[in-house]
Formats: sequence, C-alpha cells, structure tokens
Amino acid sequence: MTLAGQAAERVRGWLYDGTIERDAFYSVPQMADLLGMSRSPVREGLLSLAGAGLIEFVPNRGFRAVRPSGHDIAEIFALRLALEPLGAARAAALPASADVRNPTATLALETMRTAAAKGDSARFASADQRLHAAILEAVGNARMTALIADLRDATRLLGASTAGRSRSLSEILDEHEPFVAAIAAGDGARAAMSMRRHLIATGRLLVQQAFDDGDDEAWAAWDRLVDEDE
Repeated sequence: MTLAGQAAERVRGWLYDGTIERDAFYSVPQMADLLGMSRSPVREGLLSLAGAGLIEFVPNRGFRAVRPSGHDIAEIFALRLALEPLGAARAAALPASADVRNPTATLALETMRTAAAKGDSARFASADQRLHAAILEAVGNARMTALIADLRDATRLLGASTAGRSRSLSEILDEHEPFVAAIAAGDGARAAMSMRRHLIATGRLLVQQAFDDGDDEAWAAWDRLVDEDE
C-alpha cells in the first residue's frame, strides 16, 4: 500500500472510532505530524477520503468529518437496494465451485457468528463488511464493489451500527443467514429478496436512531427515494 493509502486508512479509522471529532476542524500539517509522514502523501490520502464523501475541506479552516443527513441515508440505501440484491442474485447463479458458493468463502459469516456469541461488535462489523464485499466481488464488478464500500463508509460516520442500540448482533446475524443460504443453494430470487429485506431494515433503523426517531424531512426523503414494496 502507498503512503497515501496508509494515511487514508489511518484517518478512516480515526473517523470511525471518534478520534476525529465531529464538527472539529483539522489541518493537513496536523495530520502529517500525527501520522509521522510528510504532507504530500497525507494530503493525497485526505483528498481520497474527501472524494469518498467522508470528509470535506473548508477554505482557511482545514477539513472535518461529514455527517450524513437523513436525505443522504435515503440516497445511500436507494443505491444499495438497486445494486446489492442484484449482486446477490448473480452470485447465486455462479457455478457451485465459485468462492462465494464454496464453504471456505463462508468464513466471514462464521466470524460473524463467533463475534455475535462473544458480543464482539467491532469484529462483527468487520466481518459483516467482508461478507457483503465478497458477494459483490464474486460477480466480478470491481466498480460496484468499490461504490458499495464507499456508501457503507459514509453511514459508518453516524457511529453507524444499529448493533446494541436498536437490534442485537444476533438479530443482525439472523438477517444475513437467509441470503447467504440462498446464494449457496443457487436460489437467486430468494437471495435478492433476503438481501433487500436486510437493507431496508438497516436503512430504516439508521434513520430512526440517527435523527431522533427520524424527523419528518428524513422520512420524507426515505419515502421518495426508497421503494419498500417487494
């Protein structure tokens, strides 16, 4: 990984764990000092995070974390609903020998099960992300995989997991089991339907918990952009 990539990954982690506080401004020289790097790769790494919508630069002030709005969440899940159920269906259509249909590729789900049993939310979230990425990677669309990763990153800036607040790790795991089983069985319709249900449940809960049970504007954006009909 390049120095710019390393800088981006470190700052991304600080965005997620709250080290970089919301509404506070930070400078490139400040980040370079913290990372022990020169300014050029740090600036390049920060620009990549800005391109992904995770931070924004403000003239004469530096950069700050971007907190998604209710409308942003609706847009994000409208896109995920347009792409991920289709990805799950296509993964189910792959030959049984393909990685996503092979028992060794269920490692992420097994890790989620173990983490849920131990109450390890950080490990669970990491495995959850790997599982979704593995499904998209299996169908061979790198752009779609990267886009979904960026969309998931944006919602994580809410502190975003619904785990432990509106549902347990076991409940989230229960939403993943059906589409993984459907992919393994080669059932594209069931894989797509299960993925869709999971995404709608997640999106609604994020709006609800992040915006004081979802203000009118957030829900109006959700209703305009997200079609919940099966």
